[in-house]
Amino acid sequence: MSLFAELPESNLLTESYRPLRVADFIGLEKAKKLAAKLIAKPFDSAWVFVGGSGMGKTTLALAIAAELDAELHHIPSQRCTVEAIERVRRQCQYVPMLGKRLHLVLVDEADQMTAPAQLALLSMLDSTNRAPNTIFIFTCNETLRLEARFLSRCGVVEFSSYGVAKEAAEMLAEVWSKEAPADAPAPNFQRIVKESNNNIRASLMQLQQELMMA
Repeated sequence: MSLFAELPESNLLTESYRPLRVADFIGLEKAKKLAAKLIAKPFDSAWVFVGGSGMGKTTLALAIAAELDAELHHIPSQRCTVEAIERVRRQCQYVPMLGKRLHLVLVDEADQMTAPAQLALLSMLDSTNRAPNTIFIFTCNETLRLEARFLSRCGVVEFSSYGVAKEAAEMLAEVWSKEAPADAPAPNFQRIVKESNNNIRASLMQLQQELMMA
């Protein structure tokens, strides 16, 4: 079985080869280790996934939710309002929907949310008013705009591209073998990864262009 999820309805490599399981991610060893332990023994907690765009922060959070059989409450930053947070709070007070074990609240680009929304989340993360049976994951490119009080209630997980070049190049080679015409000369996968600064999403986007010209 391939390590990659193939979604035939999408022609984008970034979607067709998006990992669905924690074990399928390239690099991110610390984040994967934490995720595996959280899946094995989940507990009420809050985490900030911080790193550059395209590093897999949201995708890893979705994989955790899937492997936990969690009811997912996904809030994009532009919709992270006090009203949305209060709505999620009410939903998390109840037992998760049928077939789900717990709640997982995912807030993307949390560093872009409004100050009132951040204050509302502070209340949800407080030990005296915490949503039961709920895990929170916040993604962001950096933490400068997040209050110290907010960060003190979360575990901060760094996402780095360091040390992934070899695995990324091998992944591109596997994708090329599946997607390219049989007689198409292969590009330099190591160069693609290097020029993309070891960013997996950017590497796949560059490979997409190579395939279109093959």
